[in-house]
Amino acid sequence: MKDVKGKLILALDVPTFEEARVIVETLGDAVEVYKVGFQLFTAYGPFMVRYLQAQGKKVFLDLKFHDIPNTVASGVASAVGLSVPMHDPLDASGNKDKRFAPLFMLTVHTQGGVEMMRAAAEAAKKRSQELGVARPLIVGVTVLTSDAGGVDVPALVLARARQAQEAGLDGVVASAQEAAALRRQMGKDFVIVTPGIRPAEADAGDQKRVETPSAAIRNGSSYLVIGRPIVKAKDPKAAAKSILDEIASV
Repeated sequence: MKDVKGKLILALDVPTFEEARVIVETLGDAVEVYKVGFQLFTAYGPFMVRYLQAQGKKVFLDLKFHDIPNTVASGVASAVGLSVPMHDPLDASGNKDKRFAPLFMLTVHTQGGVEMMRAAAEAAKKRSQELGVARPLIVGVTVLTSDAGGVDVPALVLARARQAQEAGLDGVVASAQEAAALRRQMGKDFVIVTPGIRPAEADAGDQKRVETPSAAIRNGSSYLVIGRPIVKAKDPKAAAKSILDEIASV
């Protein structure tokens, strides 16, 4: 089950730290990886990331860096710095707490182009070596799952994924509907992070290109980002475990 847990990323898309804290404590060891996006990071900054790290949780920092190469490189280097604790965390007995988790993954936007993505990848590698920490995975956002279309989405996603791979990124963020083609074209080691995951009985909300957890895994997704179906459930922990069971069944 441990390997299965690593495939589930819980989206902490809530407005306050108190709400986030309650979710993390309620889910306990059922969830190991959390996504921190614009909402919480804008309100609380690195504190939110460090809180999760201190609980031993892996953090997927979803800020979708998109700017000129030098600016993105600087932002990524700063993000890598979050893998270094500000002080030695202590447990309840006053002993050094070994749960602190380095930054797990972060996003840039593929629309920034190959040069920008390459600058991000190089900055992450260089800064990680300087600090002596594990390099976080870097994935490129392709086409948002709220985008209903208007263009040939699968072709656009694949083109941007190839650019991301050329630039040295670890993978991309794409819907489960494109995951199968990406897995065939990009190889077994290419990371595919899939938002827009909804259990069969759940409301799609503002997501347009959605799939169930089992379908996403079958299609080749590496990680599934799920928020509302767990956070808004009457029993969030049971909802998370149900999704993990569905993933394990595949």
